[in-house]
Amino acid sequence: MRPADYARLVALAAIWGAAFIFMRVAAPVLGPVWTAELRVLLGGLALLAWLRAIGFDAGLAVHWRFYLLMGTFGIAAPFVLYSFASMHAPASLLSITNATSPIFGLAWAALFGDERVTARKATGLALGVAGVALIAQPSGAMGDPLFGWALAAALGACCFYGVVGVLIRRYAHGATPRGMAAGNQLGAALVLLPLLPLLPPLAAPTPLVVANLLGLALLASGVAFVLYFRLIADVGATRALTVTYLIPLFGILWGWLFLGEALPAAALAGGVLILAGTVLVTRS
Repeated sequence: MRPADYARLVALAAIWGAAFIFMRVAAPVLGPVWTAELRVLLGGLALLAWLRAIGFDAGLAVHWRFYLLMGTFGIAAPFVLYSFASMHAPASLLSITNATSPIFGLAWAALFGDERVTARKATGLALGVAGVALIAQPSGAMGDPLFGWALAAALGACCFYGVVGVLIRRYAHGATPRGMAAGNQLGAALVLLPLLPLLPPLAAPTPLVVANLLGLALLASGVAFVLYFRLIADVGATRALTVTYLIPLFGILWGWLFLGEALPAAALAGGVLILAGTVLVTRS
């Protein structure tokens, strides 16, 4: 990896770590469905505009069924769940739970027979479970009676993230990574659209909320995907996946700097176990 590749990797981790801060500010005002919908709609349209500007065909007419499938399970469901979790749990802690996504990915791949669970990967799974158990310990200290549900929602989101690899292997049929970045988000926006009248925003958004929503949509769902797919093209998917290890570090840093969050020692220890398990699971 060249210095420019490391710079993109760190920038990507910083942006995706900040996404939890953005959600923590926006979701309590907009609610989980509107937060997710505006994120994917604005982010998807921004990416589509960029692809058209560079002359790249996202294949919306050809792959729309796949984009709806991926948008439902890989984006709409986890984004709503994470937005709900952001209303009741610290952003820094949610950035730690995000590191369980590759662990769920291994579980799904093993269930569908796409990957064999070796002793090393089984150890990684066990460490991940132990880490989650430690994170759940200080629920009373988090100060929100719905913290347990928030943690369950975050893990549910990671479970949805984990199934993405299985869906891509079976149903992608020639869809490109760049096309999926825009098409999946637009598919998610269509899926969430009927829910908007049923679950309106909880309050009128302030300029601060709007700014965080734009950061969530344009940075975390727009610029970040451009950086991510550039990394995959330059250094390969395996090295690009190491961003998973860095996101919690930035999530904790941004949570402390901008929201004044301080996690209990048990939660930090659980994060260490989750990251160790993720390393074992993702090593080739």
